[in-house]
This record gives sequence, structure tokens and C-alpha cells, in this order.
Amino acid sequence: MKKVLYSILIVLMGLALAGCEKKTDPQTETQAPTPPRVAQGATIETDEAAPAASVGEADTDLVPIPLTLPRPMFLGTPENIDVPNLQAPLGRTRPPFLAPEGVTNVALNRPVTSSEPFPFMGELDMIVDGDKEGTDASVVELGPFVQWVMIDLEEERDIYAIVAWHFHSTARVYLDIVVQVSSDPEFIDAVTVFNNDHDNSLGQGVGTDQNYVETSEGKLIDCGGVRGRYVRLWSQGNNQNDYNHYVEVEVYGK
Repeated sequence: MKKVLYSILIVLMGLALAGCEKKTDPQTETQAPTPPRVAQGATIETDEAAPAASVGEADTDLVPIPLTLPRPMFLGTPENIDVPNLQAPLGRTRPPFLAPEGVTNVALNRPVTSSEPFPFMGELDMIVDGDKEGTDASVVELGPFVQWVMIDLEEERDIYAIVAWHFHSTARVYLDIVVQVSSDPEFIDAVTVFNNDHDNSLGQGVGTDQNYVETSEGKLIDCGGVRGRYVRLWSQGNNQNDYNHYVEVEVYGK
């Protein structure tokens, strides 16, 4: 009899201890999978690779370049301009151009030379004097056919944008525009940042950029931070006459 009671007591004690154990909720105690161990130099493929920032890009603030536009000389959409591959008007104000903080117009009051050393109107230094108005008093007129102007920044710069104003008093299109950046004045290592010379009549390569109508906004060229000291701009007349004109050229760099 004692053995039976002793056996029943052991069973009851076992049941009591089991009831005291803490129950585990699988929804709250699920353990995160252990990340795989990767050998040095190996990579793990993912569904979508994150783009890698270039050196210094992640901690560089982009801000609008300090571009001030002159007053417009004409309003509305130009009509009856018979020029092929003409860029359609934006129909609104051009959005601000962003570049690293500290970028300025490094072409202001720098030396200018040209294929036309004695302009028909104005002086070469007017191209970088800060006056962008589309009046006769602000324009530099070069000779007919192929001409170029070159700006010496006097030291190498990282160039993010070039803005050029030809004569914008009326709606006209300047032809065969090529813009280049170089580290040497002979442009042996020239980088072309804009080219709408579609038949290579200047001998600088066939261009794929579009023709455009001159306005007070000028032509803004994204240069992507190309490094150089010299900036050269080519042109070959316009849709109204054979002469070449410049009001201002700004080079935004640091």
C-alpha cells in the first residue's frame, strides 16, 4: 500500500513541476537567422545593388549656382525660324542648376583671346565683364563665318557649368556651336562639352546636340566637373547673317 501511495505522489509532483514551466510563444521569441559568414574578399549577391557614391559625393552639399539672369529682350515663342534640329522651347523658367557648394563664376574678368583679335564691335574683355544685357552696348561682334573665343581661367578648375549668351536682343539661332575645355592652350587634350555641328564643318567632330534659340537665359551646359584651365567656344554665324556675337560667358567652377 505504501508503495502505491509513493508512486502516486511522484506522479503528482511531476505534473506540478511541468505546469510551473514557462511556455514559449513562437511569435515573440523567433530568433533572427544568423548572417552567413563571408570569407575575406568575397561578396554577397542581393536582389538589387545599391548605387555606390563616388568619393566625397556623400558629404558634398549641392546648391544652386549663383546665376543671375539679365532682363528678357523679347517675349513669347519665336516663330518662322527655319533651322533643322531645333530644340523646342521649355515653356517655363529653367530650373536651378545644382553644383557643389562654393562654386562661383571663375571666368569673371579673366583674359580672353579670339580668332578675331580686333572685333568689329566691342572689346574681347567685355565677354567676361559681368554685363549680360542684350543691348548693342553689351555685345561683341566678331567677323563672319568660323570664329572662336578662348577664356584663360589662369589655373585649372573643376568646371560644373558653362553659360553662354550670344546676342539675345532678338530670337536668333547661332550655328555650329562647339564648346571645349582643356588643360593646354593648344587644346590637344580638349574635352568637348557641347557640339551641335552636325556635319563637322568646323573639323571638331560631328555633334549630336540640338540647335537652340537665344534668350536672356543663355545656354547652360552641364560640364560634370571636368577639369581644365582653358575654355574655347566656336560658332559659324547665325540664321540671320554670317557674323558671330558674344554678350557674356560664365564658367562655374572651383
